[in-house]
Amino acid sequence: MDLAAASATQNTLVINCGSSSLKFAVINPATGHCSLQGLAERLGSEQASLSYEDDQKKNSFQLNGTDHQAAISGVIDLLTKYQLLNTLTGVGHRVVHGGERFSQSTIVTNNILETLEQLNHLAPLHNPVNVLGIKAMLELLPDLPQVAVFDTAFHQTLPQHAYLYALPYEFYQEQGVRRYGFHGSSFRYVSQQASELINKPNNQSNFLVAHLGNGCSACAIKNGESVDTSMGLTPLEGLAMGTRSGDIDPSMIQFLCDRLSLSLNEVMTILNKKSGLLGISGFSNDMREIQQAAEQGNEQANLAIEVFAFKVARYLGALAVSLPSIDALIFTGGIGENDRLSRSLILEHLAVLGFKLDGNLNKQNGNEIGQISSNDSTLALVINTNEELMIAQDTHTLVSHA
Repeated sequence: MDLAAASATQNTLVINCGSSSLKFAVINPATGHCSLQGLAERLGSEQASLSYEDDQKKNSFQLNGTDHQAAISGVIDLLTKYQLLNTLTGVGHRVVHGGERFSQSTIVTNNILETLEQLNHLAPLHNPVNVLGIKAMLELLPDLPQVAVFDTAFHQTLPQHAYLYALPYEFYQEQGVRRYGFHGSSFRYVSQQASELINKPNNQSNFLVAHLGNGCSACAIKNGESVDTSMGLTPLEGLAMGTRSGDIDPSMIQFLCDRLSLSLNEVMTILNKKSGLLGISGFSNDMREIQQAAEQGNEQANLAIEVFAFKVARYLGALAVSLPSIDALIFTGGIGENDRLSRSLILEHLAVLGFKLDGNLNKQNGNEIGQISSNDSTLALVINTNEELMIAQDTHTLVSHA
């Protein structure tokens, strides 16, 4: 099937490199139409494969190689097969950490690439593979502009009192130790959508946002700008997540090292990969599986659900102090968009802020504007995020004005 004939001739390729995966999507930034999307998984192993979905069906194949370069070559082969390669005007790359250097998306030059590599220490699990994806694409498609879109950029409007840790000030001055925040593209997208839904200018709107998935964070958005958020120097801080602990007593790290004879690396692995929903439930980081087990009487599963909801609500309550008023609370991300139970528990904890759930609206994930709150409540909305579209639109804007 010639997908190019069915789509506009100006598409953006969106690339999101993980440590052992690569997501891609071909998106028309004007219409939002996605012609082709897919995921390369298990990179670095002999089982490396690429699955993809066009307008009609899902397919998959083994990669001719096991690394990110092989995955990108597989993506380019697909673009050629579907006659989409010549429709591309640019490539947008998700980059997790932009530090203080980047407050907005940017076209990648050699100097920008060098600066990105200097930020690797701020996100050692993510940024090196993000840069790897950019380099591979530059090598294979050298004539296409490459754009870096940063998870942290949206939060560069945080005031100093919100981003500084109460540590010796030279740690910030010399090492860049501060709170940066993540999920910026998601927060930017859903807050813009919410402003349209409530018919209020974005630069006059105040929102609380809960981005809840395997990774979770919350944000206070004042007059269209991020003024506080739950994640910090790294994505480990803040809410309980799928496998991440979120906030803990810092002294717990030393305690666990001493009591269990664990190394620092072992404790950090526990906090990042064996905690959160997985840690409390003891068997899964998937909220759907946990709720199913809770319904069958699994007490630890039920506890995981309750801890998760309480920590989200507690953070949202704390973030509210950064706002003069609340136009709406927005739920987004896989759990935020689809999990009725978590939303109901969170809003129950937030009665102090005037939230009241409409059970029927919550069951259907919101009415025509996504409302799940009752009419006499502070407004609560469910809005599906679209980080890929944000990346595509940023890329198109920069490329068209270059």
